Amino acid sequence: MNDAYHNPVLLQESVDGLDIKPDGVYVDVTFGGGGHSSEILKRLGEGGKLFAFDQDEDALQNALHDDRFQLINQNFRYLKQYLKFYGIRKVDGILADFGVSSHQFDEAARGFSTRFNADLDMRMDRNNVLSAYEVINSYPQEDLASVLFQYGELRNAHAMAKTIVEARGVNPIKTTEELKQTLGKFLPKMKENKILAQIYQAIRIEVNQEIAVLKEFLLQVPEVLEKGGRLSMISYHSLEDRLVKRFIRDGRFEGEPKKDFYGNIDVPLKKVGGLIVPSAEEVARNNRARSAKLRIAERI
Repeated sequence: MNDAYHNPVLLQESVDGLDIKPDGVYVDVTFGGGGHSSEILKRLGEGGKLFAFDQDEDALQNALHDDRFQLINQNFRYLKQYLKFYGIRKVDGILADFGVSSHQFDEAARGFSTRFNADLDMRMDRNNVLSAYEVINSYPQEDLASVLFQYGELRNAHAMAKTIVEARGVNPIKTTEELKQTLGKFLPKMKENKILAQIYQAIRIEVNQEIAVLKEFLLQVPEVLEKGGRLSMISYHSLEDRLVKRFIRDGRFEGEPKKDFYGNIDVPLKKVGGLIVPSAEEVARNNRARSAKLRIAERI
């Protein structure tokens, strides 16, 4: 486990939620520094198996040297496909921590953090063509406004988008500092960091297609989980948490839940316990845990 790379959030609670069987097959779809994976391996017996996904090549340096462990350098939107490649059709539990890793925030050149001046990048998979630069400098004004409004929940998204388009018409906006200067009039001193965080969140979600990826992942979960298998998911903002909560409750993201012939609600998952949030002690140790929300579900 590499705590310097990423300090795992809700570690015990999220792994407890998997109700691990010593000889079971588990998946950590957001490997990062390996904190959650290490804890899962501690609870597995010799016959157990753990697969982990991470699209960021930097995470490969944290691979765990254990015969029961397999790290897959791919986005977890390909969960079913890659498990099938390894001969796995059903698993006993899946853990997901949807947050950006501490390493990605702290690596200035990646452009994720409001603390550093860096090229507009924000790609979790640096092989992807779309970066923050393309979003800021090539998206039509309406599309840019939509990204800022939907993913950043910014009320003045249209005015921000108009300001960006006007500025890039003079010179391309190449760095995070240039973006900050461009939007300076929308950043009052008392709220600067909060609003910047919302702007960065919106662009990052678009660059990495995070909402689409989350939906694709959730739709595969009922097919991959054994009956009685557990799903343990940590979200960090309301967009993710709403999707997770809705899918657990209804088995879909919009509309009414599916019903059987007799009119009974027919959903693939049931929630286990209530919402879990970090303790005050954990938040004091790791400020990035402050917005974390853990939800646990079981395959029916």
